[in-house]
Amino acid sequence: MVMTLEVRDLEFRYRERPVLDGASLEIGEGEVFGILGPNGCGKTTLLKNLNRNLRPSAGSVIIDGQDVSEMAKKDIAQMVAAVPQANEIRFAFTVREIVAMGRMPFQRYFEGESGFDMQIVDQALKDVGLYDMRDFHINEMSGGERQRVIIARALAQTPKYLLMDEPTNHLDVNMQFEVLDLVHRLSREKGLTVVIVSHDLPMASRYCDRIALINEHKVMCCGTPEEVLTPENMRAVFNVDAELSVDSKTGKHTVLLHGVSY
Repeated sequence: MVMTLEVRDLEFRYRERPVLDGASLEIGEGEVFGILGPNGCGKTTLLKNLNRNLRPSAGSVIIDGQDVSEMAKKDIAQMVAAVPQANEIRFAFTVREIVAMGRMPFQRYFEGESGFDMQIVDQALKDVGLYDMRDFHINEMSGGERQRVIIARALAQTPKYLLMDEPTNHLDVNMQFEVLDLVHRLSREKGLTVVIVSHDLPMASRYCDRIALINEHKVMCCGTPEEVLTPENMRAVFNVDAELSVDSKTGKHTVLLHGVSY
């Protein structure tokens, strides 16, 4: 069975104010899919509807043929994991304890982690390169390391789909590359479908297979970076003079930002 995540005519309102207006998308198995748009356009709201953290006013989200509105939250969590925009953890948990929280959707009430659960946790730590730091406390770690811990916690859910909300926010530039290199590699190695909300045009063009551009609460267009990130679209949505290019050193896409479009 081919795995897909479909959004069909999705509408969402906050106190009668439209935030999403008839959004439709289809995200294929193993894709790194970007949702781009300016602040306030509805991209984070769309992401939160994908795992039923929010319920739409109309329309539906279909995961592998199942309507999420008819699924139990625990069943959704066994298929879809999320990496939130903020990863602040106030308590001095160890890295391994935090990653083990990803096994909760598979456990019965008051049941601890099994040996099988901890094998999955340790593999997730190895996948993100933190196994040797498993006994460190989270408040001893850098921002990039903390983000990898949160990704490992999501991987411990053994999801088919990984939702990421501005995953490089508040990270140094080198850590931004490190985190997105990691996510892209995991997508390719594990067949993981990754959905990334971002407003970072150069990073999205580099890592995303396809992109949906949201403007004024609607999906304006969807396609490959070449199809979506045209100078005209970037001017209309972000009010910037920009062009999609190919980095001569890496051979990857990038966006050259020339300045405000007047």
